Amino acid sequence: MTSRDRTRLEIAIVLAVTFGTSGLRATLNLINSLLSPAPLNQQRITLNDAKSSLSWLDLALQAVSALSLFAWGALALYLLGTRLKAPEARDWLRGAGLAALIGVPGLVLYVAALHFGWTKEIVVATDAARLPTLLLWSAANAFGEETVVVMWLLTRLKQLGWSPGRAIAASAVLRGTYHLYQGVSAGFGNVVMGVVYAGYYHRTGRIWPLILGHFFIDATAYLGYQLLDLSWLGL
Repeated sequence: MTSRDRTRLEIAIVLAVTFGTSGLRATLNLINSLLSPAPLNQQRITLNDAKSSLSWLDLALQAVSALSLFAWGALALYLLGTRLKAPEARDWLRGAGLAALIGVPGLVLYVAALHFGWTKEIVVATDAARLPTLLLWSAANAFGEETVVVMWLLTRLKQLGWSPGRAIAASAVLRGTYHLYQGVSAGFGNVVMGVVYAGYYHRTGRIWPLILGHFFIDATAYLGYQLLDLSWLGL
């Protein structure tokens, strides 16, 4: 088996274990939702729903589930033979900038999409007892997605001779597919995010701004979806 064949096999296996399967599942869930009698914006999707009425047990169960995302990211780093150093001060600042660049338009897109029926209503618990769980999932999503979908995938596709544009597009489309369970607009919005994030990594080679930016977006959005008053849109 040639090195290119091994790289292709690695890509197939890792995506089958991680976000490739998630994308296929999300696509099928969207098809099911679109075939439902209820319009998309009258359906609800609950993110990180409680797994137990006991707060300590819920946190433990959520931690075990989130561990898989951390493990996916660790697998990507292991396969690349890379160790992440602690983020620098500039990584935090650039992460905040990326979060603002993506998060604010993303929230506007969600409001518009919900009004026009392109997405489901997103429900997130916001009580104080759930805050550790939401932050945990924010960190797990950020680490798992950016290390696998950007850092590892772009590296492997470039090793296969893919052009930067083609590799960035593949990363972005993959990101969009596994968010389709939320609705059509979520898939489109995450493709745009994927282009920005993968393009940033291609230019700078730095992953921490992406991880931190993703964490800021998720942590803020988990609260923002619930705190946002949509009554002025008649929703």
